[in-house]
Amino acid sequence: MAVFDTLRASRRLPVLQVAKTSVATIAAWLIAGALIPAQLPVFAAIAALLVVQPSVNQSLGKGIERSIGVMLGVVVASALSLVFGTNSWIVLLAVLVAIFIAWSLKMTPATGNQVAISAMLTLALGAATPNYALDRVLETLIGAAIGIIVNAAIVPPVAIAPARREVGMLGGELAASADRLAAALETTQTRADIQTLMIEARLLRPMREAADAAIAAGTESLTLNPRRSAHREELAQLRTLLEQLGPIVTQLIGMTRAFADHYDESLHDEPTVRAIAEQLHRVAHDIRLAARVAEPEPEPMTSMVPALTSALIVRPPTSSHWILIGSLMEDLRRIREELGAET
Repeated sequence: MAVFDTLRASRRLPVLQVAKTSVATIAAWLIAGALIPAQLPVFAAIAALLVVQPSVNQSLGKGIERSIGVMLGVVVASALSLVFGTNSWIVLLAVLVAIFIAWSLKMTPATGNQVAISAMLTLALGAATPNYALDRVLETLIGAAIGIIVNAAIVPPVAIAPARREVGMLGGELAASADRLAAALETTQTRADIQTLMIEARLLRPMREAADAAIAAGTESLTLNPRRSAHREELAQLRTLLEQLGPIVTQLIGMTRAFADHYDESLHDEPTVRAIAEQLHRVAHDIRLAARVAEPEPEPMTSMVPALTSALIVRPPTSSHWILIGSLMEDLRRIREELGAET
């Protein structure tokens, strides 16, 4: 089963993406065939098939990559055929030469493969004359242009929803982690409880990375996209929110780590610890308040007023707890700064 699993993606491509690829391929075949009728427009169809990508910016990049690869491959095939003729072994030589040229020019693996494939197809599908080589280059440019136009014209993709979902999930889990740590400070904990608390806190890091990757994908989807003006402000708000929540992830994991390392059963009797727990509940409230920008239709909250409105009054802790309380206080101060409570 492992072999077959490598052939399957984790999820299907959107139906719209499949439809656009089909439209671009058919259009490239028909248009290139009409403009250059001497040969079947295989190069145009392949170019259009490969150029339709999840974003317009990726389509442009793939189109440039495809065009450069084809042009270099055609040049290699034409030069070798003029020197050595059209013997069958020239095809193998052309592939080898194309691979080494791409390697020497530090081309990407995809571009290098394209050079080799284009050289092989040029020699295998027709007589490698200058006119034939020029036609194949033009054919490729036509197919790439059609792929880009189709991808941009038919509902160009905008990856804002995944960014909103990932940032919203991060905000919700970050608030929940603050509430969990507050509850742990208020009550007696077992070693299993503390380990669970630490595991849940560590999961915030991959969530932050997923949110950052989703925003990067959203930014790329807006590049060269005709619909970018309608979504640019929303994406900027999500990026600002992530920049605010990112440091809080680090501070909250640090607070949880300090709690796990220095916990004892008398900790929750400290008045300052109870006050820190109350501050963490307020932190959770303000994180949820800030994260509402990631919700397309946010539900009403009990209070829309930030909860971190008063300073924390610290009483001298007992000697056995002052290291933990000092660590918690410093991380809490930084969290308050990120949420604007210290300004």
